[in-house]
Amino acid sequence: MRNLLNPEGKVMLFFTRLAYSAYLNALWLLCCLPVITAGASTTALFYVTLKVAKNEEGNITGAFFRAFRRNFRKATAIWLILLISGIILALDGYVLYHMRFENIFWTVVSAVFLVAAVAYAIILMYIFPLLARFENTLKAMFLNSIMLGMRFLLCTAAMAFIYFAMAFTVINLFTPAVIFGEGLCALLCSHLLSNILLLCEEKAKIAENGESGNHPPVERQKGEF
Repeated sequence: MRNLLNPEGKVMLFFTRLAYSAYLNALWLLCCLPVITAGASTTALFYVTLKVAKNEEGNITGAFFRAFRRNFRKATAIWLILLISGIILALDGYVLYHMRFENIFWTVVSAVFLVAAVAYAIILMYIFPLLARFENTLKAMFLNSIMLGMRFLLCTAAMAFIYFAMAFTVINLFTPAVIFGEGLCALLCSHLLSNILLLCEEKAKIAENGESGNHPPVERQKGEF
């Protein structure tokens, strides 16, 4: 019983993480309310959950809003691109579904649509965690998201399963689980992404060493790769 109540034990750590996910989900939802701010809110969420995954959370409220302000402009630009692209994809999918033809043209167009939809989903899962940890151009962010998603397919599949499982649970099994929602998904995905992003940071440091005459890199919250 004493071990169960140990603040540093696995049981208490589990419940602490669960409480973090509910609190962060509330912050995320609050900052997503204007819709246009959803990108900055998601970036801030991943900034904190990536720290939690490394046991470096500190003041999670302050960290969330600092990341929200710092990444607002770039995250909003990315979100608007994704939002418009998502609407176009949804309309295309609707048209393809309701205009089925038994010919090669429809089959080819459907295949292209599926490839585009998968690429969109990969970018959606990876780009905000990348923005939370790295400084780069918008073009590089999109390209890096696709590259990482394709390179680490097992991680990509696991992240997709986490989001699907949460949506299925909320819709079909236990609606109150929505209080954990994106907060829990982001925390679980951050644990999966932690080592991958660490590899990216090491690659960034190697690149910096090569460009600066092999001097030790200056430690910073964001890197570039």
